[in-house]
Amino acid sequence: MVDHELQLTVSPSPHLRSPATVSHAMRDVLIALAPVTAVSIVLFKWSAVFLIFVCMATAVLTELLFRKVMKKPHSLRDGSALVTGLLVALLFGAGTAWWTAILATFIGIGLAKELMGGLGWNRFNPALFGRLAVIMLVPVFNYVTVTFAPLRPFFGSMDVVTQATPLALLKQGVVEYMPPLSRLFLAHPGGSLSETSALAVLIGGAYLIYKKHISWHIPMAIIGTTFLYGLIAEGSFYLGVYHVVAGGVMIGALFMATDWVTSPITPKGKLIFGVCIGLLLMTFRVFLAPTEGMAFSILIMNACVPLIDRLTKRPKFGEVQVKEEKTAPAAAKPAVGKSN
Repeated sequence: MVDHELQLTVSPSPHLRSPATVSHAMRDVLIALAPVTAVSIVLFKWSAVFLIFVCMATAVLTELLFRKVMKKPHSLRDGSALVTGLLVALLFGAGTAWWTAILATFIGIGLAKELMGGLGWNRFNPALFGRLAVIMLVPVFNYVTVTFAPLRPFFGSMDVVTQATPLALLKQGVVEYMPPLSRLFLAHPGGSLSETSALAVLIGGAYLIYKKHISWHIPMAIIGTTFLYGLIAEGSFYLGVYHVVAGGVMIGALFMATDWVTSPITPKGKLIFGVCIGLLLMTFRVFLAPTEGMAFSILIMNACVPLIDRLTKRPKFGEVQVKEEKTAPAAAKPAVGKSN
């Protein structure tokens, strides 16, 4: 009998590897954002192009600066800076001053991302963090507007709706002046660049789901909760759908809330996360100001992600069986009588 020596290959984990990389994922996000970016450029022309360029260039330069100061190698190859820069631009209107866009991008990349440890360590969505930081700091930086106002470029007139936002009109009860739902869904030159076409955002989100970069749990939980809350609050199916299409719900549900770093891991946790965002959003809209509710809701729930992950974590392999064995009642021992 021939004794064959058993050959074992020993290698460190992980043993299962995926061909997907961060750079490939970021490339797909840029592709997914292309439809709504294209619609915004068609509607606002060079004003949109300039804003997008300023935000993306600022994102790259800010990451280089912070990585240099912290003596870390640059990570521009992963494409995350470009994605964040584009998202920041899409959160603003085409008429936003370039210094406001620069400040928002600088805060988002520098403070919310790099100072928290870089990609994969940030607690809050960088694009939303930068957007809201600028809004809250506007009274402090009013003198900046006066100083840089003469340097604002002019790219010609823009075809834009100059009335109150659809949500503000809905809040005031002026339903007859609200833009029709079909226009908001297809193309509407009002609000931020990301609010120009709900259909374009949906196409991009469907692409991310198809590429398995995101799952359906968070978007469907946010959209479903927003619709049901709106249906109950407004008493109208049409206005319930209107709440979903207007105000950046689509871009928030499909691109912001699904950020891999700042969202829960488990399917149950994602559903809880999405439902809570929808509840917060509609509570803000119904009882408080109608604007920026989506951004505040996502950032608030970003802070709750560690708790959600802890409450919905999967049991370790063999953990359930061990617990069952520990909690199982001990078998009664047969009584042994003494013989006389």
